[in-house]
Amino acid sequence: MNAVPVTLAEANAFVGAFHRHHKAVVGHRWSVGVEEFGVLIGVVIVGRPVARKTEQYRVAEVTRLCTNGAKNACSFLYGLAARIAKEMGYRHIQTFLLPTESGVSLKAAGWVFDGVCNAASWQTRTGRRTDQPTEPKHRWIKLLCAS
Repeated sequence: MNAVPVTLAEANAFVGAFHRHHKAVVGHRWSVGVEEFGVLIGVVIVGRPVARKTEQYRVAEVTRLCTNGAKNACSFLYGLAARIAKEMGYRHIQTFLLPTESGVSLKAAGWVFDGVCNAASWQTRTGRRTDQPTEPKHRWIKLLCAS
């Protein structure tokens, strides 16, 4: 497996092909992919934290991670995203999983379970937002520096 740079458009297209229940990400801090034998097998999109009260400039958040099912691709991408975030000076990186997702790839990449967060829909100018799952989510983090 090799890391490769990907644009947000390329990452969104990959996610759209394999993971249809999420809409395209509008913005990001960076995206990176993993390829095997010259074929893109997964992408990770890292952006600012979605929660407004989370520090926006010292915390990175994996907003999408998607693979074609290739073995070890998820843990490779989680580890890669954390290494990039550390090099960029972020304090920690986080992501949120549905309770039905095991988190085994996160464990393999050295991330730790940080608790359950109550998710809910929120109000927009056009009404209640309901396009994302609103059930409680499991927060996973990886500390990148001591302070």
